[in-house]
Amino acid sequence: MSASPKKSREAAHDDARFYQPADEFFPGQAPTALTYDDVTLATQFSEVLPRETRLDTSLSESLHLPMPIISADMDTVTESAMAIGMALNGGLGLIHYNLSEAEQVREVERVKYHVHGLIQDPIRVSPEQTIEDVLRRVEAKRFSFRTFPVVDEKGVLVGLLSGRVVKDRYRAKKVAEAMTPRAEVYTLTEKQLGKNPIAAADKFFTEHLGIHKLLVVDDKDRLRGLFTLSDIERITEEARANVKPARDANFHLVCGAAISAPRTEAGELDRDRMLKHAAALVQAGVDALAISTAHGHTTGVGQCVKLLRKEFPNLTLIAGNVTSSAGVAFLAEAGADAIKIGQGPGSICTTRIVAGVGIPQLTALYVSAQEARRRGVRIIADGGITKSGDIVKALTQADAVILGGLLAGCREAPGEIIEIDGKFYKQYRGMGSLSAMKSGSAARYGHEKSAPSGVQQKVAAEGIEALKEIAGTLDAVLSPLLGGLQSGLGYLGARNLNELRDKAHFARVTAAGMKEASPHDVIEVKTSKA
Repeated sequence: MSASPKKSREAAHDDARFYQPADEFFPGQAPTALTYDDVTLATQFSEVLPRETRLDTSLSESLHLPMPIISADMDTVTESAMAIGMALNGGLGLIHYNLSEAEQVREVERVKYHVHGLIQDPIRVSPEQTIEDVLRRVEAKRFSFRTFPVVDEKGVLVGLLSGRVVKDRYRAKKVAEAMTPRAEVYTLTEKQLGKNPIAAADKFFTEHLGIHKLLVVDDKDRLRGLFTLSDIERITEEARANVKPARDANFHLVCGAAISAPRTEAGELDRDRMLKHAAALVQAGVDALAISTAHGHTTGVGQCVKLLRKEFPNLTLIAGNVTSSAGVAFLAEAGADAIKIGQGPGSICTTRIVAGVGIPQLTALYVSAQEARRRGVRIIADGGITKSGDIVKALTQADAVILGGLLAGCREAPGEIIEIDGKFYKQYRGMGSLSAMKSGSAARYGHEKSAPSGVQQKVAAEGIEALKEIAGTLDAVLSPLLGGLQSGLGYLGARNLNELRDKAHFARVTAAGMKEASPHDVIEVKTSKA
């Protein structure tokens, strides 16, 4: 390894005048507040290749993530499918709370009991059905497969109906007559899957030539899932060494959930309801709870954090949102492990326009980070990120970032696909939009979902409704973002996020500088992938 080149005294002086560390740069800009596009990072001498960098972080002493990205607790961004994808990529999904309490618990359970590649609730048939019944179902649902597990009324596996017999010529036969009996069906128990279910299934298919389906049962022989050879081969082929899933001590995927501060009719915090719901989420295995509001530096949020910290002393608590050192100190004293920073930077948030409050995001992060370091808590950059370079800049101050708009177009995001003029979109709305507040998020913005009879409800929307063009799978969206983050570390000679914070030097950028940074004075040609 070559030694770091010596920098002349004059060169060091020149650099120091124009490229400053955060503790010199941001105070020097005061009282002007800056956001991501207002600054750029200075390159540093590097012996680090992007592929050698590490992106792991932590949200508390007990919750560690291989990737510093969290999907937003928004009803058009994160439900179980998104949270599963985030955890498989090393991050964390925060299940939104515009659901009934029971529905949110079920969403968490889907994440915690997900096994990559395992179809957890395979379509099954009854032994008393006829092949004709099965054929009608295949046609009605347009299934692309014709092999089905056969279970009795208690869910116990009794056989496997092969696609070879799901044909018109056998339509009068009962499933019980046509199926492969239980004794001849290959299965593994949940315990046999161990800590690496994919490896166990892959080993099984290698050892059993010609078998394409593997059923998983519990210790009472009840059907728990199904592996297919094609899925296992795809997962094995697509596995990337630099992607490490985020799992808990029991090898389950990690999952977070946002909760609100429910109120009684008298306007008091409904302590019993909140604790009951939180306990149900904890029982389901949730790894982090986020007390998520537009204004986190309030009595109500402080009460919630204190109550949850007392009841669940070892649970990771995320609270917010704030944009000041005082707000960080307040929530840290209440018991929060990680604090969300950001008021109004989101692409569909109008808080700054409607309420006239909020701080440009990068200055808010710097100011908040000062108190966070003193308190030993983490901060999360929430909102305003539109590209991978913004993530690099955010992580010079924060421990993780929350993405909303960048993930809302993913196929894993909730909602149906909408076609307009040959293009495909998904709905994306701010949690402060009227429609979202009517669905349940009104408390997040200091309003009630419904008012008593005869009382006029005053609601000021702090978000809009929009569409996001379909962006493909979550894996496809995250890959370039993580690649850009690793490139940023490489340019600064930082091997990890701690070194990124230490080595970051900033310079102010003008509008002309921003124009220069983007493709310009050319006709851009987009080439399609083969």
